[in-house]
Amino acid sequence: PFFSRKPIFGRAAMIGGSVAIGFLSLGVWAHHMFTVGMASNANTFFAVASMMVGVPTGIKIFNWLATMWGGRIRFATPMLFAVSFLFHFLIAGLTGIMLAVAPFDWQLGNSYFVVAHFHYTLIGGLLNTLFAAMYYWFPKATGRMLSETLGKWNFWLMTIGFHLTFDPLHFAGL
Repeated sequence: PFFSRKPIFGRAAMIGGSVAIGFLSLGVWAHHMFTVGMASNANTFFAVASMMVGVPTGIKIFNWLATMWGGRIRFATPMLFAVSFLFHFLIAGLTGIMLAVAPFDWQLGNSYFVVAHFHYTLIGGLLNTLFAAMYYWFPKATGRMLSETLGKWNFWLMTIGFHLTFDPLHFAGL
């Protein structure tokens, strides 16, 4: 909201989505383990939970996009990392829903596709938000500004390197 210069869209839905994701995530931990010989009931539970977590996640992604829509966006380094997070988390979520389909996951289990999905979630999702937070909060915490030029170099080198590393893994896994 700060870099879009408008309030967050759908605050109550964002809070509800966060709570729902927290609750549903407790049931998705085995969605990469369909090939280990779990019982069919367990496969079904984890597949359904993995698909259901996409609903509140989608709500949050659309709310973030709606927050940016019509705003006077300033693409400072934290905002670049935040937008990159949205894209990477969207791809991680879409591939996660694909992997929630047990027969599809059975074919791709232990493949580079799963490795790419995992890294899109952890690196694309987590690392982008950590860098966004660091570039946003460091000046507020210390009173010293970080270099915007070096920050943008960090963003572009990391983003290009990330895609050169993990995009081919989706295709190699297929």
